[in-house]
Amino acid sequence: MKKKRRPRKRIGTSLALVLAIFLALPAAARKKSVLETYAVVSGSVFDDSGYALAGAAVILASQIQPDKARGNAKPMNAVSDARGEFVLRVPPGPMQYTLTVTATGHKSQQKSISIEDQERVEVTFQLERESK
Repeated sequence: MKKKRRPRKRIGTSLALVLAIFLALPAAARKKSVLETYAVVSGSVFDDSGYALAGAAVILASQIQPDKARGNAKPMNAVSDARGEFVLRVPPGPMQYTLTVTATGHKSQQKSISIEDQERVEVTFQLERESK
């Protein structure tokens, strides 16, 4: 009679996989720490009757020339959610921004804001309806 062979467990392969995962964890933690510092620009958009205005386009642009601005000088975009709220993350530190909000059927509105450090700046917009 022939004996049935039992499949061997490959301990070496499993051990190498576990070791690779543990070695990758510290590298992932170091990359995350770079992204942890930021300032937040948040706000709400309402129509002229005080109801939340969903789907409003929000554009945040630096007021400094692109060659003098630190980091990414491209405007940042967001859209207000069902409650009329929006959130944008920006680099911390002194910077002046222009925040523009537009919505279909409403007049656009602009506000200037200033970021000094890692902080949260809240802005409220109340857009008037365009006259027909």
